[in-house]
Amino acid sequence: MTTQEPIKNSIRPRIGLYSVGHAHYWDQFKGLRDRLLGYNRFVAQRMSAWGEVCNVGMIDGESHARGAAEDLRAANVDLIFCHAATYAMSASHLQIAKHCGRPVVVLNLQPAASMNYEQTTTGEWLAHCVGCCVPEISNAFNRNGIDFHLVSGLLGLEQTPAISLACEETAGHPEAIAAWKEIHRWIKAAGVARTLREGRMGFLGHTYPGMLDMYSDFTMITAQTGMHVEILEMCDLAKLAESVTEAEIREKRDQVKEMFLVSEDSPSDPLARKPQPEQLDVACRVAVAQEKMVREFDLDALTYYYRGRDGNPYEQLQEAFILGHSLLTAQGIPCSGEGDMKTAIAMKICDILGVGGSYSEMVAADYDRGTLILGHDGPFHIAIADGKPILRGMGLYHGKWGTGVSVEATVRKGPVTLLNLTQTGDGKLRLIANQGEAIEAPILKIGNTMTHVKFAQGPTQTMNQWFAMAPTHHAAMSVGHNMADLSRVATMMEIPFDTVAISSETT
Repeated sequence: MTTQEPIKNSIRPRIGLYSVGHAHYWDQFKGLRDRLLGYNRFVAQRMSAWGEVCNVGMIDGESHARGAAEDLRAANVDLIFCHAATYAMSASHLQIAKHCGRPVVVLNLQPAASMNYEQTTTGEWLAHCVGCCVPEISNAFNRNGIDFHLVSGLLGLEQTPAISLACEETAGHPEAIAAWKEIHRWIKAAGVARTLREGRMGFLGHTYPGMLDMYSDFTMITAQTGMHVEILEMCDLAKLAESVTEAEIREKRDQVKEMFLVSEDSPSDPLARKPQPEQLDVACRVAVAQEKMVREFDLDALTYYYRGRDGNPYEQLQEAFILGHSLLTAQGIPCSGEGDMKTAIAMKICDILGVGGSYSEMVAADYDRGTLILGHDGPFHIAIADGKPILRGMGLYHGKWGTGVSVEATVRKGPVTLLNLTQTGDGKLRLIANQGEAIEAPILKIGNTMTHVKFAQGPTQTMNQWFAMAPTHHAAMSVGHNMADLSRVATMMEIPFDTVAISSETT
């Protein structure tokens, strides 16, 4: 995977953690509380690799819970983990979830794969009976309208505590590995939600006229994602383009030569030709200006489109957009064409998860191969390219104005996931996803990105089911089967999540 230094790093999520216990046990069973707090610290230490952890320790009474809730609220946590360390009454910690108003993941993580049945005492057993309070927690949360989720398995210690009578070295056990993979998914999802919530979306120009699925209310976007929408003018970019130096153009040209192959004339399409040196110089100048604009306005993502009268200076700027916006996308600033802000958000979600997120639409079906061809003439996520992308000179941008340099590429072969962010008739956002396999197959040599993807449902049923869910006509293509991660992102964003076909999650 070709990687570039991100212009802005994703924001680490803030994670709340508490363990639950029964206060009556502490005097009855010496060492039990300290032992359970050791498990609590282990969980906190592992989580700290992925987020900022606010650990309020052992909660064993209602008054203690209220104080802990204040601490978690003050820390502005995105997600709370309730660690079932032993049996605990649900009333002793319910107030944390009620006062914080954040999703809760209940950790049902047993320290040992099995107990030492010959030597286990009551105190020893209480360190292992973590699952006995989870039904009570689930019932109490459900009846109080609390959004909760469960992770069951093994704790995953690398060493057995001296107090233990059983072997607790379960770090390599499949049930521990699976549990921590699930915990990591939740923390990653929290990071996506926080990064979006504190992010800034640039909107340059306007939406492609007449594309009704693209139109969205900026206030609605802010209300449901948290992203600020910064409205940009073409003169903002034009001013920056005037400031670009020859040294900056040379540096950008070197970057382009490292990342792209420059094409010869297309063997099939007279509109797709070898880029001329002056075209590349213009594209590099504009690319420098585009990066300057992102930095000046502190953007996390960008959507754009401009249509003006023939030959005006702003039209000449937009002719060079695709190269620079592809470079920005590779640097963690996803860019979507045609003013499609929702797809820029879908691309950003994929990028934060580290799985790409390339701008695409359904180009055509190949019934001989059983594939759908996905791609676009707009920005491509270079990090998920199959080999070096190709730069082609375009004598015409179909359906648009002007000429320039475009990117021809295909996503690398293997598992892929298509993510669409759409808007329903009542103004609510909804995420739609489908998983498939990118396969080796020929693409058109016309300066567009294209990838053949084989979906389990076949071309006809895939299209019928996908279209029936009223998506926008663009989507973000990511590498890997990411449905499990994306569903948790939707939960953290409080947005519905749908898939083309009901199936078990791919892990």
